[in-house]
Amino acid sequence: MINLTLTEALQKLNTREISAVELTRAYLDRIEKYGADLNCYITTTPERALADATASDARRAAGNTLPLDGAPIAMKDLFATRGVRTTAASRMLENFVPEYESTVSQKLIDAGTVLLGKANLDEFAMGTFSKTSYFGAPINPWQLEKQLTAGGSSGGSTSAVASGLAIAATGTDTGGSIRFPAAITGMVGMKPTYGLCSRWGCVAFASSLDTPGPITRTVDDAALMLSAMAGHAPLDSTSSTNGFTCTAPLEPILGDGKKLRIGVIREFNDVKISDDMKSLFEKRITDLKSMGAEIVEISIPNILDALAAYYIIAPAEASSNLARYDGMRYGLRVEGRDIYDTFKKSRAAGFGDEVQRRMVIGTAVLSSESYDVYFMQAARVRRMIADSFTSAFEQCDLIVCPSSAGTAMPLASDLKPLEYYALDLFTVAMNLAGIPACSVPAGLATNGLPLGMQVVGRRFDDMRVLQLAKHIESAADIDNRPTTIMGK
Repeated sequence: MINLTLTEALQKLNTREISAVELTRAYLDRIEKYGADLNCYITTTPERALADATASDARRAAGNTLPLDGAPIAMKDLFATRGVRTTAASRMLENFVPEYESTVSQKLIDAGTVLLGKANLDEFAMGTFSKTSYFGAPINPWQLEKQLTAGGSSGGSTSAVASGLAIAATGTDTGGSIRFPAAITGMVGMKPTYGLCSRWGCVAFASSLDTPGPITRTVDDAALMLSAMAGHAPLDSTSSTNGFTCTAPLEPILGDGKKLRIGVIREFNDVKISDDMKSLFEKRITDLKSMGAEIVEISIPNILDALAAYYIIAPAEASSNLARYDGMRYGLRVEGRDIYDTFKKSRAAGFGDEVQRRMVIGTAVLSSESYDVYFMQAARVRRMIADSFTSAFEQCDLIVCPSSAGTAMPLASDLKPLEYYALDLFTVAMNLAGIPACSVPAGLATNGLPLGMQVVGRRFDDMRVLQLAKHIESAADIDNRPTTIMGK
């Protein structure tokens, strides 16, 4: 059962070949066996999972089946879950148990999913390798003995799905935090259009960039998850009224005379990527041509400036959002001599080095001396990038590009902060523009590790992004079953 995709599992559940309790027990047994080795969960909820599964089987028996009834999933520990610890992988929220449910997690409850637990991540989603987690980094199940990164910030979610410790998972993408970890673990990671999935109840990093989305093994599975996660939330001022509905399998948009113009970004031609990434990207482009696609070169003139703009805007918003953690109302409290000393001691003890670094940067760029010079300039670059994508889509229907420069690195890699930040080069521009992007496996490198490529679309063109991603998935045809990845 562990090797079943979400789509396959739902089919077997609906035909009563398996029960939700049986499927859930299979995942709980695997979590018990491999969870400590992979560190992909911060909190597991076995009793809740079995109760959810029992309720699912009862609904199915009564003929009241829900869209994802009985699907055992992992929830990134950034989404508030009523009665279940929600830490954001930070000491600051180590013992925080919300009395409310996030919009996304509530929608997945309403769809009938089974909660296996809360997945590990970078602290407050700030990081690239999930190494900033107060609870230790999750491990990539590919070539487990090498202790490779599962990426970040949604590294626990990708590790859980890739290793068969969840059938699907939620993630959030602020600058690539779904797509990068999905790419290096051989998973499908979908960053929807900004606003399609509500941020309400999701611990904030950078509010104008944070985007919830699904992590799955197949594109069809991602479409099913997105259908359940998407939808308007009145309490979220950035939530869109546009919905997303689909049923698997997705319809093809190439072949049988169907035409599509696919753009390749000129400015990325000179960016250094691994030979394997370059070779696989070219192979997938050739495959798309053979299916009838027209490949056109497009220009996003300021896209190489996106990284600099992102690392001004995101820390600035983080500085503002994290000001609420002051040791007064909730979260860690370290008593000081007076209220200001309590603030300082609580925040110094509660936040890790990377979070503190970004808060200091954000506070600096928001100062009266720097606001116009840095923040407003970055905001102008952001607008130019968004406008450039709009212009580019006049020449093509969808865009493709790499998800990362290379394969997963060892967790022990001694990179400096700026070197970590540079790994986001291929992903941050899509967040600045608020457009959908999906990382899909492009194939395996010569070292046997997976590489991913992105499909990028216009705002609210999420369906066609997934449809083209499915064509790439089919051409790459990698075996990303958990027992293949882990060899057990």
